[in-house]
Amino acid sequence: MYAFSNAVNSMHSEDIKQLMKQASGKSMISFAGGMPNNDLFPLKQIDAIYNSLPEDIKKLCFQYGPTSGYPPLVKSLENYLENKGLAVRNNKILITTGSLQAISIITQEFVNEGDIILTENPSFVGALSVFETFGAEIHSIPIDKDGIDIQALKDKINSLNRTPKFLYVTPNYHNPAGIIYTPKRKKELLEVLAGTGIILLEDDAYSDLYFEVEEKQLTRSMKSFGVKNVEIIYTGSFSKILGPGFRLGYMLSSEEIFEKAESVKQALDACTSNFMQILANEFLAQHKLEPYLEFLRSEYLERKNLLQRHLEAYMPKEITWNEPKGGFYIWLKLPAHIKSTDVFKETVKEGVVFVTGRTFDPASKKDDRLRLSYSNMPKDSIEKGVIILSTAIKKVLENSEVTLK
Repeated sequence: MYAFSNAVNSMHSEDIKQLMKQASGKSMISFAGGMPNNDLFPLKQIDAIYNSLPEDIKKLCFQYGPTSGYPPLVKSLENYLENKGLAVRNNKILITTGSLQAISIITQEFVNEGDIILTENPSFVGALSVFETFGAEIHSIPIDKDGIDIQALKDKINSLNRTPKFLYVTPNYHNPAGIIYTPKRKKELLEVLAGTGIILLEDDAYSDLYFEVEEKQLTRSMKSFGVKNVEIIYTGSFSKILGPGFRLGYMLSSEEIFEKAESVKQALDACTSNFMQILANEFLAQHKLEPYLEFLRSEYLERKNLLQRHLEAYMPKEITWNEPKGGFYIWLKLPAHIKSTDVFKETVKEGVVFVTGRTFDPASKKDDRLRLSYSNMPKDSIEKGVIILSTAIKKVLENSEVTLK
């Protein structure tokens, strides 16, 4: 027997391993993976970009680069984020190996074992795993259709005997709940945090994937609000756009936070892949991103509409769900007396997988929800998957009613 650390035995680390295994199973109809569909990747554009690179830049693809990031990509990102309304000139960008590394770097920078981190409930399982790895004491705040519960957040902060290091939120097309914070709720959140010393960690992986152009204004980052007495660290990713294989994310923060974060990253992996940074930079610099995003929005809207239509056709009346305006996810609510893990046991026998609600609960207890991802689903598999899922839910409902009697 090996004396493994507490960190590697965390519940959410195990959940992530199982999730990735389920999402990539070739024989499965998988609603599990929060990832782009393989058929949608910009293969032709990337091929053309690489083939057009000068030989000296191709050689640079295989070399180490600056820890802070490939300078032309940093410049391209400045323009990209400024177009989103972010005050880039007063902050610094650090390129990371995926946005999850940015979250890990920030946690390592600020959190000692036993320190408090506030999260939403439900929350992104990858972030929860990071927080557990560093021995944080996680306190969660419920969310509703408009965002984090403001009164619950106030009550939680007032109940604590020490200041949390930060509050972690995913306000745009939330993973897993699929909601988007209203502008009013974003403003209220900043008002609560003002002057408390609690950093806001704003994770924004999905804001470019709105379905209707009028939704774009709702995705405005809280870091762009210009509130002076709330420290905000903003993280983003190309994983949901160009592809997770790029392993390319970034963080935008004050210079003081950036300098410590750069030192942490240098110790972790020295630098993010020059190869992927160069390709991503050319994708941005050659103005290929927006046309590609328009294509993705159309594709994901079609998949979302298909999934929603089949849910309406086949689900029992007791089941409810949100209607996402962007992103990857539909968040199903089950009657309180049945568990999504019991539903999963039935669907997996028939070759359908999804992610259970308890996976996204920091305490790994709440299990009356389940996440369905439409982003990676072949369109011709959605109806069959929903039929199997609805049949399983009906079976679990019937069994629970017998037990209750």
